[in-house]
Amino acid sequence: MTLDRLRPYTGPLFQPLVTFSRWLGLTPNTCTIIAFFGAAAGGAAFYAGNIALGIGLVVVNAVFDAIDGALAREMDLAGPKGDFLDHALDRYADIFIISGIFAGGLASWQIGVFALTGVLMASYLGTQAQAVGIGRFYGGLLGRADRLALIVFAGVLDLAIPDGIWGMHYLGWLLVIFGIFGHITAMQRFAYAWREMEKGDTGYR
Repeated sequence: MTLDRLRPYTGPLFQPLVTFSRWLGLTPNTCTIIAFFGAAAGGAAFYAGNIALGIGLVVVNAVFDAIDGALAREMDLAGPKGDFLDHALDRYADIFIISGIFAGGLASWQIGVFALTGVLMASYLGTQAQAVGIGRFYGGLLGRADRLALIVFAGVLDLAIPDGIWGMHYLGWLLVIFGIFGHITAMQRFAYAWREMEKGDTGYR
């Protein structure tokens, strides 16, 4: 089970932040954009070698990414435009964060590309299930919430143990994990969607 599956149960945890954001006059789309800029700045921080700042900005991204949907539901503003914006900017956020990690020298570019393709394909197939009428599917081994939590954890390890392990930073090893489990998650989501489609359609294209 991924952390993404826990979204329906995390409402009470984030409700104070949702209430505070509404009091500040923030809209769901504003929170989505703040989350994106947090990720972009976090990627820049990793690129510049400031792991601590990068971790903090990833947390900003995670928090605002968690509350934008809840805020939309509370304000009765949930709709396809906001959902589309959220998913588009989430993908760019993933690109900025992961690119910042490997472009900043915490992993090789080969590992970075492996991680990035795994993450993007897993995310794509999760939403593509919705596009073909099955409904959005967060299943698989590695969801976005998992990735953000692991980035914070690996970043803290790099701050505590700068030498890393076996000649590579913990964030670098994390990108290896992202690549492996991202592609496995993509295959799991593909298999789930394919089975669901076969239940109602025996045709081939």
